[in-house]
Amino acid sequence: MWTLSTSRYPDPAVQVLDDSFLKLRLRTAAVERLTTGYRWAEGPVWFGDQRCLIWSDIPNNQMLRWDEQTATVSVFRKPSHYANGNTRDRQGRLVTCEHETRRVTRTEYDGGITVLADRFEGKRFNSPNDIVVKSDGTVWFTDPIFGVNSNYESRKSTSELPQHVYRLDPATGELSVVAEGLNGPNGLAFSPDESRLYIVESLAAPNRLIHVYDVSGGKTLTNRKVLIDCGAGTADGFRVDTGGNLWCGWGMGSDELDGVMVFNADGRPIGRIALPERCANLCFGGEMRNRLFMASSQSIYALYVDAQGATLS
Repeated sequence: MWTLSTSRYPDPAVQVLDDSFLKLRLRTAAVERLTTGYRWAEGPVWFGDQRCLIWSDIPNNQMLRWDEQTATVSVFRKPSHYANGNTRDRQGRLVTCEHETRRVTRTEYDGGITVLADRFEGKRFNSPNDIVVKSDGTVWFTDPIFGVNSNYESRKSTSELPQHVYRLDPATGELSVVAEGLNGPNGLAFSPDESRLYIVESLAAPNRLIHVYDVSGGKTLTNRKVLIDCGAGTADGFRVDTGGNLWCGWGMGSDELDGVMVFNADGRPIGRIALPERCANLCFGGEMRNRLFMASSQSIYALYVDAQGATLS
């Protein structure tokens, strides 16, 4: 059973930092905790046709499923090969980043698993982390070392490749590096018109950064620049709404930082959702794609907003 974070409207956890956020906030909606009891919740993805949310609990080597109609949680996949990021392709199939197997997979309609990619130029990936699918069906994913540098989110192992961002065309098998020179590439998302790609650099010093690239010819990235300096915050996974705003998982273990930060397309902070836990990733879902699901450390939270996700998940 979900619980509200407050009995008052508007919810004080939904904070307006710029007047432009007022039109995205619903004054009679509050943050809800849907479920708790996990070690590190990540990679939420919405399945509207099944009215359910699926996410990863990485250290517990499992994926969970929350049913919107019954508000019950069940195991979706265990073991999950320490799955992290998830999304859906344009045919509605689940696409997943797996740490243990160091690969990207697709779950077919019958439940079978297809390996989309596990190597580049004969060398194993590090630990595919976050993933998006472009409207042309190509799969874009980040490959930092987080899953191979300890025995917590997989098995400690040797890195064989630099920490790149890749583009895969499942139709042809073409795999290419689209971004390099990033220290810990993490969350990524396209702008609504797919003319820009945003990428989090997790291990940038002294602060985490969100970079923005121009997408040229649908295949290559150019004109990299810093859009957001996260300061004391910790940007992680994020999604973009139809207005081009970035809804970013955020936190660093303090009440002032944990939750979600919302930025406009120019990188200006406009809103914040305060949570009692650091938010690692999020997605839009619900019947109208206006319900924000937030995978936050040990729990899953939700909030109705007056915005819609720009993509299906």
